[in-house]
Amino acid sequence: MGTGQLQKAVRWYPPSYDIRVEDVPVPLIQDPDDAIVKVKLAALCGADLHIYRGHGGVEKIHTCGHEFIGEVVALGSAYGTHAKDRPLLYSTLKVGDKVVSPFTINCGECQACRFGFTARCAHSTLFGSPALEGGQAQYIRVPKAGATLFNLSDPKTWPNGTPTSLADSSLLMLADILPTGVFAALQCLSHPKVQPVLTGKPWPLSLHPNSATTDSAPLTQEDVRLTVAIIGLGPVGICTAVSLLDMLAARRHPHRIVGVDLLESRREKMRAVYAAIDQEGRGLGEFIACSPEEAKTTLGKWTQGVGCDAVIEVVGHNSALTLAYELVKAFGVITSVGVHGEPQLPFTGRQMYNKNVSFDFGRCPARAMFPMAFEILGKFKRQDVFGQVGERASLVDRITDFGQASESYRAFDKGEVGKIIFDPWK
Repeated sequence: MGTGQLQKAVRWYPPSYDIRVEDVPVPLIQDPDDAIVKVKLAALCGADLHIYRGHGGVEKIHTCGHEFIGEVVALGSAYGTHAKDRPLLYSTLKVGDKVVSPFTINCGECQACRFGFTARCAHSTLFGSPALEGGQAQYIRVPKAGATLFNLSDPKTWPNGTPTSLADSSLLMLADILPTGVFAALQCLSHPKVQPVLTGKPWPLSLHPNSATTDSAPLTQEDVRLTVAIIGLGPVGICTAVSLLDMLAARRHPHRIVGVDLLESRREKMRAVYAAIDQEGRGLGEFIACSPEEAKTTLGKWTQGVGCDAVIEVVGHNSALTLAYELVKAFGVITSVGVHGEPQLPFTGRQMYNKNVSFDFGRCPARAMFPMAFEILGKFKRQDVFGQVGERASLVDRITDFGQASESYRAFDKGEVGKIIFDPWK
């Protein structure tokens, strides 16, 4: 690739709802840590809709998209056997390697990255934003690629037991929505306030396994049946549900999960996904998908009006947070991975205090979540969900070309279609 070459790219124009496909320059290496990736597939994500709708305060024209999979076609001078004391890919990544990227860049060397909090890397930048051109293009520049990209050409980097024959449309889910779903489920089940339900020990003995005595009444079978609501059943909500079910099935822990969405089409998709998972994958519980009002009624019956142990919010809207607060019990947990904007939160500190609600909030550290996401992706039955396209239970509804980009954004924004993938070379 040389200076002056052009490529096709999906571009957003301010102020809102304006998607165009244009010829733009093919990116070049700008920094020694850069890689240039030839994009094989790129996806449309719910988070892309915030800028699309004009809610992000963005005024700069830019290439869209933060989910992509492709092939390395150029590397900066930092790569090679001479790279010492740096993340592994600086010494092993080669031109021709197949890679998938998380939705933000990560240096792998700052304290946040060393802790695994890669979403808050000191150099973190979101693909498909004014700060960094996105992946809905034929080529993309990846800064800090040696710690950002995941090498799919090297089976040694794959978690044990993960098949190397997964479809690219399935592997693309690693870029954002599946790690985010795993993160949301993990945040929920790891929270200290959920431990009494999972361990069968009251607070605070649930956090101190060696403490044996309590003078309170023993927990009942109903007490230790985990009740969770997932608000939002778009692609991220589905990934959250699949991840949560997988974790609970592995624990053999009894549970009840209610998935909530305003759109019947999304509720029906979630029902189809649940039906595609075998009994072993469902674990010891039940799952229903319903409207917000139906959820309030159902959870009231399930918990005798007490409320959910935890609520996972994946919408990114204050109405969803309000519903989460209404559904969660006192001493419950709200985990939010939805992308929220400028409006103030819909509840006060006094409300949170009066209910002893814990609130986890923020972006998924996708690169750190890759190993756990791979494990779920590689399970055979999950390929009914992640590996097929256009089927009743498949997460991906269609693979289309850039010529359909504007209409795809419109339809996805209106909830008329689920996950859409672009093939830049069609």
